Amino acid sequence: MDLRRLRYFAVLAEELHFTRAAHRLRIAQPALSQQIRALERDLGAELIDRSGRDCVLTEVGRAVAQEAGALLAQAAAAEDRIRAAARGQGGRIRLAYTRSARGGRVDALVAHFRAENPHVEVVPETGWTAPNVAGLLTGRIDVAFVRPPVREPGLRCRLVDTEELLLAVPADHPLARRRRIPRELVVGVPAVMWPRENGPGMFDRTVQQVWPTGGFNLVRHEPDDEQLLRAVASGGVVAAVPAGRALALRVPGVRLRHFTAPTPTVDIGLAWNGRTVTPVVRRLLALLDEPWPR
Repeated sequence: MDLRRLRYFAVLAEELHFTRAAHRLRIAQPALSQQIRALERDLGAELIDRSGRDCVLTEVGRAVAQEAGALLAQAAAAEDRIRAAARGQGGRIRLAYTRSARGGRVDALVAHFRAENPHVEVVPETGWTAPNVAGLLTGRIDVAFVRPPVREPGLRCRLVDTEELLLAVPADHPLARRRRIPRELVVGVPAVMWPRENGPGMFDRTVQQVWPTGGFNLVRHEPDDEQLLRAVASGGVVAAVPAGRALALRVPGVRLRHFTAPTPTVDIGLAWNGRTVTPVVRRLLALLDEPWPR
C-alpha cells in the first residue's frame, strides 16, 4: 500500500471535502482525486461514494479511515527508528567484555554510552581476548574489550586504560611480608597462570615484564582470574594479576603486592572490525575522544 496515498485519503476522510483537503495537503485538487482513485485501484474497492455532490465515505472507506491513523503512526515511528539507527542513535550494538577487565574505565565507558544513547540496545557478553577477536572477525560481535596487542588484519584497537600488574601471593608466603617485590625474588618461584591461548598478547607481556631474565616456573593453569587467585590462596604458587580484577575479587588468603620499579602494566583496548563499522559503533568510538566520566 502506498503510504502517501493513504495519508492523502486520511486527510480527505477528516475534511470530507476535496478542495479543503487539497489545500491542506498543498496539492492541486485534480491531483488529489487521481491519488484517491489510484488508492482505490490498489485496494480493489471504492472509498468515496460519488453518486451525490457531497464527499461521502463508503463502508470500506470508513474502515480504511479508521485503520489509516494507526498505520501512518506506525510508519512514522518506524521511519524515526531507521533514521536514528542511521545516525547511530538507535539499533543495537553487540559488545564483548574481556574477563580480566571489568569495572573501572571499561564499565564507566559503557555506562556513559548507555546514558548518551538510551535508544540503543546493548547486547553484552563476556569472553577471553582470543574468542572476542574471533567474534569480531566473523561479525558475530561489533566491538570487544581486549588485552592488546591485536595483530589480526582488518581489526583496529584503541587504548581504553592501562593498569598495574600486582603479585598475588599466599598470606603465609615469605613474599607476603614485603611491600614491594623485586623481580629477582620471583625467579623460579612456582606460578599459576591462565592458558596462553586465551590471550597470547597479555600472557607474553606479563611474562616479559615480571620475569624479564627468565625463570618463569609455570606449574599450574586455571581458567579465570577468580580460580587463579583461589589457587594462590591454597598455597604453593604465586600469580601476576591485573590490579583492577584482583582488588575487586578480594579472595581470602591472598596478599597483593606491588613490584619494584619499573612498574609492570597491561593495557585494556576496545577493538572493532574496520571493514564493518556501523553508525552505532562510531558513536561509541567517538566517546573515547571525549572527557567521559572515569
